[in-house]
Amino acid sequence: MKEETRKVYYLFSPFLRIFHWIMVLSIVTLFVTGLFVAKPLIVMGIEPTYTSMSMDWIRNIHFLAAFLFCAAFILRIYGFIVNKGDRLFPRVWEGHFYSETIDVALHYMLLKPTHASYLRNPLARVSYVGLYAMVLVEILTGFAMYYMTEPSSIGGMMFGWVNVLLGGEMTTHWVHHIVAWLIIDFAIGHVYMILRADLMEAEGEASSMFSGVKFLAHFPEDADEVESAKDAK
Repeated sequence: MKEETRKVYYLFSPFLRIFHWIMVLSIVTLFVTGLFVAKPLIVMGIEPTYTSMSMDWIRNIHFLAAFLFCAAFILRIYGFIVNKGDRLFPRVWEGHFYSETIDVALHYMLLKPTHASYLRNPLARVSYVGLYAMVLVEILTGFAMYYMTEPSSIGGMMFGWVNVLLGGEMTTHWVHHIVAWLIIDFAIGHVYMILRADLMEAEGEASSMFSGVKFLAHFPEDADEVESAKDAK
């Protein structure tokens, strides 16, 4: 039996991979602590002073995770500059991009048996743009609420316009809350797509965020965007 030959493609720089895992940990921390910040925990039988202290800790962890997440974007930006594989964004200027996105979506909805080979498929590219857009909304609304009590500070002047644009703090809080749930929905879909791709195609989809490489048996449609590393058997 002939052994299948696969080609190794180096995609993700260490900067993107470190950013990815910081993002994962930050989002989990932000979501869990955010639930308590939105609806403070009432602990039966505990003095109010201690309950207040607990909520202060939860809020501080939430804020710390938010600042860490924002700082980690330096890694994402640097990876984008130095590595081609970190720049795989939607090629919306190409007419066939839209039909290819639909094909991949139908495949993951179990309505189509296969799709063309990609280093990063069109649906994933669109999804990540959507994720970054939601993250931007969370950053703007989060800092708008954080600096609301200090309108004359640098942060207040930088983000105060968000509350004005959205019509007040309550709307800002509502938008922040809804988008947080949308990010969790994205994460669930992302994990499904990763695990399904690994099980069905065995191209190292999950391990690529540790190793930085994928193993493809077929020539990918977007191979021109990165450089192949070597042949693997």
